[in-house]
Amino acid sequence: MLLGIMGWVALGLIAGFIVSKLLNLKGDDPKMGIGMAAGGAVVGGVLYSFFSGNAVSGFNVMSIMYAAIAAIVVLIAWHTMRKHSLSRH
Repeated sequence: MLLGIMGWVALGLIAGFIVSKLLNLKGDDPKMGIGMAAGGAVVGGVLYSFFSGNAVSGFNVMSIMYAAIAAIVVLIAWHTMRKHSLSRH
């Protein structure tokens, strides 16, 4: 179980780093975005395990894939939300 969760966190950190390099941050702290991606990866992995009925195991390729997708979605949503809030001020 711990290995699966640590895999999600590691994948979220990696995905957050890569996506933060691809997006235009415009004043955002990249550390915050990377942390958001790690959190999104954990939530994505947990949701996959919940809906699929598979327990969190040592290494599950599908849960890792869903965690990566969730990390990317959370990071893009975070930067889009930040961009809109910064443009209003």
